[in-house]
Amino acid sequence: MNFWDQRYSEDGFAYGTLANDFLADQTHHIPQGRVLCLAEGEGRNAVHLAKLGYQVTAVDQSAVGMNKARQLAELHRVSINTLVADLADYPIISSDWDGIVSISAHLPPAIRQRVHQQVVNGLKPGGILILEAYTPRHLDIGGIGGPARDNKDMFMSLTILRKELKGLIFDLAREVDREVNEGRYHKGMGSVVQLVARKPQ
Repeated sequence: MNFWDQRYSEDGFAYGTLANDFLADQTHHIPQGRVLCLAEGEGRNAVHLAKLGYQVTAVDQSAVGMNKARQLAELHRVSINTLVADLADYPIISSDWDGIVSISAHLPPAIRQRVHQQVVNGLKPGGILILEAYTPRHLDIGGIGGPARDNKDMFMSLTILRKELKGLIFDLAREVDREVNEGRYHKGMGSVVQLVARKPQ
């Protein structure tokens, strides 16, 4: 059993059942239509979007997580598409998505760069990317969450994102410290980068 299957096999929901706060605050920027949720875990963000009328596809490498995502969707009487796939191999189809959501989708740099390039191509003109991820500063704050210290290159920053998401217009872009309370594994103060980015018409 891989790390994520093991984590999502625990009782309850590892990161809670409510959508990420930043996503919930910024969802209104996404045009109605099709939304892709990357590294979606147990489905909390996908279900939030589906409840608002979006057609949602959730992608995660964990079959256990995607099964729990379907259960959460059924509980809330909404429908989501789930796909078990490793983002290292998953092809994001060009100009296919009204919105793409990336919440704590921490990946090795080479994979992240490829995924972000595909995100830019994958958005329709006018489509929106909403992203939140931990920054390297998080290691000095003491909250629970984010990559391990020995995976420091998996953290993100505005500098990194400006390079990797070239072609998008950054409508909101900031690095902030904020209180995070998402289940057992995102708790306490966190240092995060937050982004609402738009593909030009």
